[in-house]
Amino acid sequence: MTPDSFSDGGKFLDPELAIDHGIAMAHMGADIIDIGGESSRPGSDPVSVEEEKLRVLPVIEMLARELEVPISIDTYRSEVAKAALEKGACLVNDISGLTASPDMASVVAKKNASVVIMHMRGTPKTMQKEPRYKDVVAEVSGFLKCQAEMARKAGVAKERILVDPGIGFGKTVDHNVELIGSINKLKKIGYPVLIGTSRKSFIGHILQTEVDDRLEGTIASNIVAVMGGVDFVRVHDVKEMRQALTVTDRIIRRK
Repeated sequence: MTPDSFSDGGKFLDPELAIDHGIAMAHMGADIIDIGGESSRPGSDPVSVEEEKLRVLPVIEMLARELEVPISIDTYRSEVAKAALEKGACLVNDISGLTASPDMASVVAKKNASVVIMHMRGTPKTMQKEPRYKDVVAEVSGFLKCQAEMARKAGVAKERILVDPGIGFGKTVDHNVELIGSINKLKKIGYPVLIGTSRKSFIGHILQTEVDDRLEGTIASNIVAVMGGVDFVRVHDVKEMRQALTVTDRIIRRK
């Protein structure tokens, strides 16, 4: 629900188009519909709380009525999260990893909702300015474990917590590749892992392709992640990813 997202900015800013797209994604096999009102692309500027609410709340309310598929609100603002949960969302996807709003964990706990805790170095505006790590997997894992424990102390049930290493959020191409290849290490902190690689710039860097020509690279990255044990993938191309990962899952499970 933004005019400036890196991949599909402006396509679904109109609420009716967004609602139709959400319904279509559910029919194509999406298990969760994630709705955001502020772009988190590198270099993006924030919007006001009121603007964010204006963009997402009508769509969340309608999709929650129309679909049995759970609705996720992509926000780091507790005010927006609280309003979205009241309109029918049941999952908060927080790119700040519960650092931007001190009361986010308590909002999630009070609503008995679920939460995605993501790692990001800096902010969307600054995150790609020479990100550095001594050990990216260890540092990201440590942050996610610490924030998950903080959420539990605030009253969020363990089974309602997911963690996300934040591919592309304050990471170089090598950092992203290392994290995707180390899902097994991220799993050791004890929570389901969500990953979002869809159409991101590291794929474009590897393949030398523009954002609208990264489907095959996205599929490859998600297959590797699933084989490494990832539990959730956040994607744009639902039908294609659903088919690719259904086959991947069948081979992995052999049943």
